[in-house]
Amino acid sequence: MGHREDLLGGAKRCLLQKGFLRTTARDIVKESGTNLASIGYHYGSKEALLAQAYLDLVAETSDAFEGPGSGGVTAGPGSLERFRQVWVNIIGTMREPGSVWRLSIEIAAMGDQLPVVRDHLAQQQREAERDLVSLFMGIPADQVTDDVLNTAGRFYTALMSGLILQWQFDPERAPDADALTEGLRRVIEGMGRN
Repeated sequence: MGHREDLLGGAKRCLLQKGFLRTTARDIVKESGTNLASIGYHYGSKEALLAQAYLDLVAETSDAFEGPGSGGVTAGPGSLERFRQVWVNIIGTMREPGSVWRLSIEIAAMGDQLPVVRDHLAQQQREAERDLVSLFMGIPADQVTDDVLNTAGRFYTALMSGLILQWQFDPERAPDADALTEGLRRVIEGMGRN
């Protein structure tokens, strides 16, 4: 591996151990076996490197959303069972010790102190929404329209954000996939009465 990859690997480890605010450039250099000048040369700044490391961690975690061997989501597109299956996989990533999702809370809470990271991640949000829509609705990502992205994508992102908070602060009471699915079923059923 070259310095660029070494830095990224070191930054990922630092993020999981220390978070954004407590990770220093020296921590990353020590963890990666590189030098301080490499950060600026390859990434421009420590903040840009940490943002990229976080995005990579999320992408690695998101691979589990489809389930083991990508055979974990078998229900038909748009069905309640597919909704449940996807949430089983997503919530599974929240239960893991040292979950990457605690970093999301840090960004939300400390965003003003991490403007470069926050802005970089905000730009990536739309693609994350596209991927969620694709997974839940069974639509190829390149066929997700802006209208669907602006509605369903934001809906799934709002659910995801809320779950991240609940699983970090109160995992004993946080909803599992069955509870989420039953809640959605009741909402749909209630709407049918009007």
